[in-house]
Amino acid sequence: MSEKKYSKYFLEYDPTRWPNERRPVMSRVEDSVMKGSHFYLVHWVLPGFENPLGTHEYAGHPPHIHKDAELLFHIGTDPDNPMDLGAEVEMHMGPELERHVFNRTCCIYIPPNFIHSPWRPIKTTRPWIFIEVNQGAAHTEKFFPQILPKEARDKADWDLWKDEGFD
Repeated sequence: MSEKKYSKYFLEYDPTRWPNERRPVMSRVEDSVMKGSHFYLVHWVLPGFENPLGTHEYAGHPPHIHKDAELLFHIGTDPDNPMDLGAEVEMHMGPELERHVFNRTCCIYIPPNFIHSPWRPIKTTRPWIFIEVNQGAAHTEKFFPQILPKEARDKADWDLWKDEGFD
């Protein structure tokens, strides 16, 4: 793109900025990338992605909180049936890990400091789009492994999950 007055507002994803991403990211923006921006992450979920962290019930992104509210968009890509996600996704909510499984396009609202996850795609039959919006300038995360059953804690690779933005 040629340099024009407002070219700085057209952001292409730079994979060298976040080399540890394990998914096909379309965009990752936060205050450190665009001053004043909240945290946004957009990525594809493709067939075969469903079990990157294991197949047991609590595999996936472990229970955690954020300082700011979060919106998790799950968007189907079938133009003839946009509400069909093309996948089955599991999400656990609250400290009791209440399990929800859904297969329709939806948005999950997570209040600030609300324990949520594990989150994981169980089955993907058609690519779909995931958008994470944290309503703060930077991504924050504090994990609560102690609420997982011991066997799930023992299976997790805790090197992948580090607290961010909490002292």
